[in-house]
Amino acid sequence: MPHAIPPTIDDANLILRLYELRREEKLRAAREWFRTKFYPLSLEDLKAVIQTPGEENTNYRMVTTYWDMACSFVATGVLHPDLFFQSAVEALMVWSRLETYAPRVRTELQTPWFLVNIEKAIARVPWAEERLAIFRGRLAAMREKAQKAARPS
Repeated sequence: MPHAIPPTIDDANLILRLYELRREEKLRAAREWFRTKFYPLSLEDLKAVIQTPGEENTNYRMVTTYWDMACSFVATGVLHPDLFFQSAVEALMVWSRLETYAPRVRTELQTPWFLVNIEKAIARVPWAEERLAIFRGRLAAMREKAQKAARPS
């Protein structure tokens, strides 16, 4: 269901600017790592990345902070939600990987702001749940494959 207020040229310009930022070389590499190699199987897996300095930590922080920042525009009403998620479904993928752990990360690591903007932005778009279901299914398959690969033969 589209929002009652149509998107503006300012919305389009902000989305184009966010797209330009996504093309930055280091962020692009971090996004590729997140998409293809990061699917934590437990909260401990996630904490290991969050709490250990190094390339994985840097990649993780670049991706999560970029998408939470981008979603802050939607969460606060600055950017049209439907228009944003039509070109930023990657934010849904990020949330699908971390949503299970978000409540515990917020309390155990004392970071109550952890991905709050992504969660709020998604809540503003009724059709987001349908797309999230697709990402959740893909994630389940990736985790199953990783668990099988980790088992001794």
